[in-house]
Amino acid sequence: MIDRAGLAAFLRHRRQLLQPEDVGLPRGNRRRTSGLRREEAALLCNMSADYYARLERERGPQPSAQMVAAIAQGLHLSIDERDYLYRVAGHNAPPRGAVGEHVSPGLLRIFDRIEDSPAEIATELMETLRQNRLSIALSGDRTGYTGPARSAIYRWFTEPTDRRRFAADDHTLWSRMFATQLRGIVALRGRGSRAAFIADLLHTESADFRATWAVHEVCVPPGELIRFDHPELGPLELDCQFTIDPLQGHSLVVYTATPGSPSHAKLELLSGARP
Repeated sequence: MIDRAGLAAFLRHRRQLLQPEDVGLPRGNRRRTSGLRREEAALLCNMSADYYARLERERGPQPSAQMVAAIAQGLHLSIDERDYLYRVAGHNAPPRGAVGEHVSPGLLRIFDRIEDSPAEIATELMETLRQNRLSIALSGDRTGYTGPARSAIYRWFTEPTDRRRFAADDHTLWSRMFATQLRGIVALRGRGSRAAFIADLLHTESADFRATWAVHEVCVPPGELIRFDHPELGPLELDCQFTIDPLQGHSLVVYTATPGSPSHAKLELLSGARP
């Protein structure tokens, strides 16, 4: 059952520990509160300020598991803190590891500070959990998909429009990279895993996947540059850097361009700045 007093006390404590700069918010000159304001915490948790305030005051309905997940992520909780939050809210904690979607506070802190480069956080199956504004401008919003389509690997072989953002000459290489990436995850996670489920679906739905998978390649690294074909700005050549959270298996992916290059100028246009 829900522990309203424990939930309220924990929320207040965590909110007061967080500073605006910890979560990518401006501090402002008139701040008197120690930590975040309630309305700022509510904004981070994707809920109304009134609903959040009632939780801190031991009132209102029991939050759903989905709501608890949003609070845990919004308040930048560690995985242990997240599990505690689920328990005091009257729910079982979700699984940890590769199948979990809770992004670690450290990875979120880095992500929140990246403003001048496209950045996203994704699972090992390339399910986008977070995108910054420039990432959405570069490759579209990829956080709203459901089911198998959440995986960019699945979409690559089943939704032709997903390929249009990348240079046509590189499509075969991307197919090989995605197939070998999925093969490695299936070998690591086993036949009962979500990766195996997606591989089985793709065998049924995509002739391109079946042909690529049948070659039995194990590792196909990407090229030195990722070549995009933006619908408005045309070709961009970007470097791609990965930071991996070993506990959750999430990757922070950041794209950068060589200063002074045409692609760098296009990124500045994409961000709204003047080159």
